[in-house]
Amino acid sequence: MIFKNLVVGELETNCYILGDDETLEGMVIDPGGEIDLIEKAIKQSNLRIKYIVLTHGHGDHIAVLAELKSKTGAQILIHHLDAEMLSEPEKNLSAFSYNPVFAPKGDRLLEDRDKIKIGNVELEVLHTPGHTEGSISLVTGKIIFTGDLIFYNSVGRTDLPGGSLQKLLRSIQEKILDKEDDMVIYPGHGPSTTVGEEKSNNPFINL
Repeated sequence: MIFKNLVVGELETNCYILGDDETLEGMVIDPGGEIDLIEKAIKQSNLRIKYIVLTHGHGDHIAVLAELKSKTGAQILIHHLDAEMLSEPEKNLSAFSYNPVFAPKGDRLLEDRDKIKIGNVELEVLHTPGHTEGSISLVTGKIIFTGDLIFYNSVGRTDLPGGSLQKLLRSIQEKILDKEDDMVIYPGHGPSTTVGEEKSNNPFINL
């Protein structure tokens, strides 16, 4: 599997590029800024981007979504509960910045346990609300992309519209900590971690 992690935008969002080695079909997860950097990484990997997948609808994760869709023709995938955030800066919180984000609508609205395929690579969608109502995580092999649900020894904010600490902790317990300890967590911000590390050392999680 082709895998690249780019840190983009003012809030240093992790943008992930995945691809299938054989078919060169690819996807971009959370295009949060710096379209030139994302485009360069795609070209270097010779990928044809089939999907742009959003872990949630906040502006720092969708900042260059419109440009990326225009350049690639890829389908936008987002959980149905966050779908309205794409085109409404007040809801995606970019209205309070210098660059309000008006993104295209989702082409496919996701549900819990949906599958997303690029070539021979398959990801499973997990609905993991708490940071937003429609936050998702994505699982493939020993990897899980968690958006702003859980970070290295920390968790996502729950004080924004649609946030809930109770839901976030339940999502972490039921959808993340049930995985094997060596499962690698790639979050929306900051360094990667593992399920075992967070079970042992994350001070926000009560086991």
